Amino acid sequence: MPKLQLSSWLPRLPTQVWILAAGRFLSQSGTGFTLFYAPIFFVDRVGLSATAVGIGLGSGSISGIIGRVLGGSFCDSRFWGRRRTLLLAAIISAVASFLLAATNDFAGLVAANLLMGFGVGLYWPPTESMVADLTEGDRRQEAFALTRLADNLGLQVGIILGGVLIAVTGNYRSLFIIDGISFLVLFAVVAIAISETYKPANPTDTGKKSLKNGWMVALGDRTLLVYALVNTLFTLYISQIQTTMPLYFSKFVQVGTSGTGFSTGTITVLFAFSTFLTVALQMPIVKALRRFSHPKALMISALLWGMGFIAIGLTGMAATGNLFLAVVGLSFLSVATVAYTPFASALVVDLAPESLRGVYLAVNSQCWAIGYLIGPPLGGLALDQGKWAADNFWLGLALSVSVAVVILQKVDQMLKKRTEVLTTNL
Repeated sequence: MPKLQLSSWLPRLPTQVWILAAGRFLSQSGTGFTLFYAPIFFVDRVGLSATAVGIGLGSGSISGIIGRVLGGSFCDSRFWGRRRTLLLAAIISAVASFLLAATNDFAGLVAANLLMGFGVGLYWPPTESMVADLTEGDRRQEAFALTRLADNLGLQVGIILGGVLIAVTGNYRSLFIIDGISFLVLFAVVAIAISETYKPANPTDTGKKSLKNGWMVALGDRTLLVYALVNTLFTLYISQIQTTMPLYFSKFVQVGTSGTGFSTGTITVLFAFSTFLTVALQMPIVKALRRFSHPKALMISALLWGMGFIAIGLTGMAATGNLFLAVVGLSFLSVATVAYTPFASALVVDLAPESLRGVYLAVNSQCWAIGYLIGPPLGGLALDQGKWAADNFWLGLALSVSVAVVILQKVDQMLKKRTEVLTTNL
């Protein structure tokens, strides 16, 4: 009986999707080693200011924009395709991780993050396009949920093991080396076990003309562009969790009579708990929200973001119960994240012509680049202004959720009109 129950819970997806999810798990495990500890390391050990670290981490989004443009074009081309683009992304990201391990100043931090941003920019269009190529309908939502589950589970493993390694050795630089190795493992998985999934609309097309036209089609899609506004806001929210919040917990939350923030160990446990929730709730949340349209599911996510940010702001303002408020805030934010990621990708795939999925998903991925370009410096600037600004920064993010809901309502209306037009033409 337990075996039958497990098999009914797991989605029935192509083997290639499961292999791709395994590769993403390995890659995100390495990212988990560095993601939450990099800001603390570069502020406390290297001696940079929070603003400088925010600018350094955010600089990767500049090259990430270029990487996403090329990634979308490459994976919709006959020569590169999804597989070769993903292999190139893995190698570049590995080199960037090793450079971060050797960084001792602001210039090195910026240079390494520019290279990392370029590699990550190349990475997302092909990996998301592969999921879309291999699935359709409700299975596509489950496939995106599965790969996000693998991402989050990898992050959880990386965060826990990274925290243990820091506690035992205090060696932050080894975390970046492990991250680089994880990208090399991803390269091996893709090279050995993943087949090309791209099918050009015109088998005789060399790719240059179609790629140019593809970007013109995507950038002329008004529904996609309006959605990109709110998608950028969502990614800015995620960037605050990953880059600003660890420093906020460390510097501005008053624990007991000491007035000091949460210890590194406590922060590790908090974010491990958060990623555990995203792992445990990813599939159930997707199944629960499947009854809603994509924009309405994202509206629910937006409201959860707002509730989470309010709790995080109260964590720094409250004299007691800080840990409880932090847990509540991260719980809301975890559910908001798992309600966001699968439906965001599925919405864009539904908008895209089949032969232009790479370009459309590159536009979707650009939202992440812009969100991470704005988010870390914005958060670092708020923290550098002192406790009042740091506490109220989270409340400001909560207020911005109302903007997200208004934009999503507009997207919902545009999608309904789009469906009516298509139905009429048929």
